[in-house]
Amino acid sequence: MAYPNTGGPTRTLADWDFLAGEPPTTVHPSLWRQAQLNNRAGLYRVAPGIHQLRGFDLANMTLIDGDGGWIVVDPLTTEATARDALAFARAHLGHKQVTAVVFTHSHADHFGGVLGILTEEEAAEREVPIVAPAGFIDAATRENLLAGPAMLRRVGFVYGQILSTGPEGHVDIGLGKVLAIGQAGLLPPTQEVTTTGEQLVLDGVPFVFQMAQSSEAPAEFMFYLPTHRTFCGAEVVSMTMHNLYTLRGAKVRDALAWSDYIDEALTLFPESEVYFGSHHWPVWGREQVASFLEGQRDVYKYIHDQTLRLANRGLTPREIAEELTLPEALARRFDLRGYYGSLKHNIKAVYQFYFGWYDGNPANLDPLPPEDAAGRYVALAGGADALLASAQESYDAGEYRWAAELLNHLVFAEPDDRAARGLLAASYRQLGYASESTQWRNSYLVAALELEKGVPEDSANLAANQRAVLMNTPLDAFFDAIAVSLDGPGAADTKLVLNVVFRDRDESFVLEISNGVLHHRRHDPSPDAAATLEITHPLFVDMMLRNVGIRETLLSDDLSLEGSLLDAVRFFRLFSPAPQGFAIVTP
Repeated sequence: MAYPNTGGPTRTLADWDFLAGEPPTTVHPSLWRQAQLNNRAGLYRVAPGIHQLRGFDLANMTLIDGDGGWIVVDPLTTEATARDALAFARAHLGHKQVTAVVFTHSHADHFGGVLGILTEEEAAEREVPIVAPAGFIDAATRENLLAGPAMLRRVGFVYGQILSTGPEGHVDIGLGKVLAIGQAGLLPPTQEVTTTGEQLVLDGVPFVFQMAQSSEAPAEFMFYLPTHRTFCGAEVVSMTMHNLYTLRGAKVRDALAWSDYIDEALTLFPESEVYFGSHHWPVWGREQVASFLEGQRDVYKYIHDQTLRLANRGLTPREIAEELTLPEALARRFDLRGYYGSLKHNIKAVYQFYFGWYDGNPANLDPLPPEDAAGRYVALAGGADALLASAQESYDAGEYRWAAELLNHLVFAEPDDRAARGLLAASYRQLGYASESTQWRNSYLVAALELEKGVPEDSANLAANQRAVLMNTPLDAFFDAIAVSLDGPGAADTKLVLNVVFRDRDESFVLEISNGVLHHRRHDPSPDAAATLEITHPLFVDMMLRNVGIRETLLSDDLSLEGSLLDAVRFFRLFSPAPQGFAIVTP
């Protein structure tokens, strides 16, 4: 099933012209305001010598004037959006070359567009500094690689990629307007920052760095520009409550550490007169910057402390999320509203961080899977017609959460029941329209659309769009990712050893399949291997991504194979890429 805005060009700002009006009943009024503010795209002067490009992608790209050109901070998600943003800046500010690149953290919307502003050859020839926090490459490649297919499928829900723009569809992402889809790339850092207080001079501009590891991203830093009296909060602070757990799926984040980093920034850089971040808009004035940071600090600390207070009194995550609210001093601040993260799912994140998925009630220790439980709930309700009638009563009474819970059982028990699917879609839409969080809104609305039209053809192809990233992925991490695509049951009785020699990188690995598990070791070729494969790194990546056929590749002149061709083919055929789309709201 094809959908609007799938596989086509990047959306244009005109798609959100409808935001000029008053908020409709289908959008939370506070989210409408955030969507209007995020729609103010263009080139902005933050401070003398600092400009930002906003609205070209989900994140901001920041240009800092250096002695010989621009220091570029966070070059967006894709080559196309970064290239266009830089061209726009040059059209208005004059042509300047890129003299340094700073990646504030390891999420793709802050580094994926780097090849659109600087080629690999140019970076090497001019020895352009590329600065990132310690552990950047490992974090940037592993987070989206090991769980990439499932995460990518869920991204389509939380970012609403298949939704048409409009009051009944996509209005915003909370952090920005839209996540660009296209070719992403990566340039490895030439210098990693490891400690808070570390100083660098990039193209004549002094930087003072503050580490913020395992806060919003596994590898992240903030920095201060002393000559500008300007603080960059990266994505640790922004004009929304952020995610302690992101609904696309990622490791739960440490709320206490997150809050502590912001408190540390207040102490380290009290003279800050300007704040800017990787998303949204700046804050000006020393008192205003301090007040902004204090609120951001306190909201994560409050969620952390109060969730644990109630957990220690025996409340479960669902009970805490239903009971806990922010104090008025925090709740009334727009920069702490849940446009992206939400109070409820952040509370559950804190609980999960300390206690895991289990709430302590043995009834929830080993529940039946959804399809098995669904049929029993339908029978308990007196059959499908009785359950549907009860759900309709709840829907008519505005009890959309309960209607959705009932109908979800019916759809999982009888997925071809069009009436049940239609009413569940309607319930999801009402829940989406009432949601202040874009992740909640988009997830509900995408679920409604999939109930009506089915799972979409996937347009955000991980293999096609991230090949350049995978080419710069450390081989150990790449083999870890390959391991999760091994058909364990199919390989359970297989014992095979294969040598892989990357002749263009002077690296060799011994790969072994045993007990349904792939092990890899950086080692000289083993004499016990069934075959030794000498291959180039790019060709190996393409083969594992299935961009090229296995047998055709092994028989080509682009590699050499010693030993058993049959065993080599058998080895690689035990791996299979994950499907591009799978059902979520239906069995």
